[in-house]
Formats: sequence, structure tokens, C-alpha cells
Amino acid sequence: MRRRLALLVASVSVLTLVAFLVPLALLVRTVAEDRATVRATADAQSLVPVVGTAELDIVRITVEQLVADSGRPVTVFLPDGTVLGAAAPRTPAVALAARGQSLTAESDGGREVVIAVQGRPEGAAVIRTVVPRAELTAGVTRAWTVLALLGALLVVVGLVVADRLARSLTRPITELSMVSHRLANAELDARVSPAGPAELREVAGALNHLAGRIQVLLREEREQVADLSHRLRTPLTALRLEAESLRDPDDAARVTAAVDGLERAVTGLIREARWRSSPAAAGRAVSDAAAVVAERVAFWSVLAEDTGRRVDLELARGPLPVGVAADELAAVVDALLGNVFAHTPDGTPFAVRLAADAGGVLLTVADEGPGLPAGAARRGSSGAGSTGLGLDIADRAARAGGGHLELGAGPGGGAEVRLRLRPPPG
Repeated sequence: MRRRLALLVASVSVLTLVAFLVPLALLVRTVAEDRATVRATADAQSLVPVVGTAELDIVRITVEQLVADSGRPVTVFLPDGTVLGAAAPRTPAVALAARGQSLTAESDGGREVVIAVQGRPEGAAVIRTVVPRAELTAGVTRAWTVLALLGALLVVVGLVVADRLARSLTRPITELSMVSHRLANAELDARVSPAGPAELREVAGALNHLAGRIQVLLREEREQVADLSHRLRTPLTALRLEAESLRDPDDAARVTAAVDGLERAVTGLIREARWRSSPAAAGRAVSDAAAVVAERVAFWSVLAEDTGRRVDLELARGPLPVGVAADELAAVVDALLGNVFAHTPDGTPFAVRLAADAGGVLLTVADEGPGLPAGAARRGSSGAGSTGLGLDIADRAARAGGGHLELGAGPGGGAEVRLRLRPPPG
């Protein structure tokens, strides 16, 4: 923007100066030519009384003295053909002046001034002088140089003023851009110092207000999540009491363990919601993908055995650090494996592979079921009566960790989900 403003000011300045200085330069040259012509005409007219009335010797002496004083060739053509002063041919201008008409004409040597003199008994005499080119343009070059330097100085001053003006505009805009990027990177405490024109100050104030409003909305949302999670404790407590009242000790232990796991998940959800409400939480999530995936696959393997599903495991050895929290990664793995159990018939085999990928970790979950319907990754979209949030949770977790989610078809025609995760920053 600074460069464009400088170019604009330079273009306007140059055009303005050209429109002003070119006519001025032509006027300077015209004035110099007219001044030299007037001076030569005045010198020639000073001879008119002498040429018209004096004797021949007096005219000759006067002409020679004028030539010596002016340094300009002066010639007097008398009616009887006598030529006094500097030798010169009878030009068409002299012939016209001999008829009684004074004039000025251009010639090869400069500007020719001829004056007709009446009063001699034998006819009209002619006084001729020539203004050389050097005299016609005397001082013009110096004046043009001064004008050119003045124009260049004005252009430089205009560029300096334009640069300072552009800097006063671009600096607040750059700060607005930087703060916008910081807000996009979850630095919600970033603020803009209002500066620059009134419009930019208004935009800065609006951006600061927006950032503050986002903080308030996020805080309220996380508190609502925490409150909702806290409300689940009452039905969980009732469920625990019901589990403990079961007669079969094995059933009671199994249901109680499930309730304990659910309660831990609720507690973790509350802590995560509170932790994420602090600005220091941005960019600090980290977990070992190998440990989390192994633990969740072991959990789902029991259900796979009950439903007659074959599980092909290919898990790389850890640690494999990724930029996703352990609870969030566990929820992602649960969502992917839960989709396999929810959308494929019992007995359908599936495979889980975890490997170190170029620049991160690649988790692949593939099954031999009917495959994924169109738009399966769209939030809230489901064709099997579910909430449609599983793949969306996985996609958001991948993007939060610097990776992405890929959906495709497996070698056997079933669904294949590839989750690419990046290592944590630093």
C-alpha cells in the first residue's frame, strides 16, 4: 500500500509539474527572445533621427559607434545604394522595408530586425540589425535548469509526505492484521491500540469489542458445559446405587466399573472445560498416540470378541507424541471404532493401524462393511439414526492438532478412515 500511494503521488506530481513547468519554460524562452528583440529594436531606432536627417559621414560614425557598443551587426541601406556599417546582403526583409514597412523576420543567423526610415530626399533608408541565437536564448538554459531542479525537489517532497502519510495508514492496518491472526490462533487476550484515521480507530475498537465478546461467549459456553456435566453426577450416583444393589456380584462389578468410567469421563469433561477457558491452555495439548490408541483398542476388543468380529492390529511402538489432549484423542478413537460397531453388522472384521507418518502420526481404521455414505463427515449428518457427530469430532480434533481427516474406501470395499496428527509445537 505504501508503494502504491508513493507511485500515485509521484505520478500526480509529475503530471502536475509537467502541465505547469512546460508552459512556464516556453514562456521563459519567449520572454528572453522578446527582450533581446526589443533591445535590438531600440538600438536600431536610436539611429532613425540620424539616418533620416544627418550627413553621410555622421551616419557612418554613428553606426560604427553603435556596432561597437552593442556588439551586434548593424547595417544601414541608403536609397542611393550606399551601405554603411556591417556588410550584409539585401534580404527580402530589407527589400520590403525599403517600401516603407518595418518588420521582424527569422533568418539563419538569428532574428532580423529592419526599420524603414523616411525623410531623406532620395527616398526611404533601411536600418537592419540581427539578434544572434545566443542572445535570443541568453539565460534560458539556466532558467530551465532551475525549473527542473525545483520540479525534482517538489516531487521528492511529495514522495516524503506521501510515505509518511502511507505509514500512518499502513501501520494501524498491519497491527489490525496481526491481532486478527492472533485471535484466530486462540490468543483471545490480543488487543489493538487504536491509531490512525478515525475510520481505522473505529475498526480497532470494533475488533477489540469482538475479541472481548468472544471471550465472554466462550467462557459462558464452557461454564454451561461444566454445569451440564455436573448435573450428570446425580443420575450417575443413582445408577451407581442401582448397580450396587444387583444380586449377581459379577454384574454389579461390571456395571459399577462402567459407571466409574462414565464418572471419570464427566469429571475430565469438567476439568477440560475449565482448563480451556484460560488463555494459557492454547497450544499446550499433548499426548502419546501409541498409549492412547492401544488402551482404547483393548477396551473395544472385548466388545469385538462378543460380536464375533476379527480385529487386525498394527500398532507402532511409542512414544508417538501428538498435539491433541489424551482425553480428546481417546474420544476420537472411540468415535471411529464406535462407528464400526454401529454401522456394520456383527461379525464384520475391521483393522486398526497406527504408524509414524512423515511429519506426524497416521491412524487408520478400516472395515469390510458397506462403506461410508455421501456427506458422512458433515456435522449432524447420519443415515443410521445416530447423532452424526463422530466423524465431525474426529475431524475437529485432527485440525486442532495440525492434521486432517481423510475418508475413503478400503481394499475390501468397506470404509477406511485415515486420521493424520502432527506432533506438538516445539
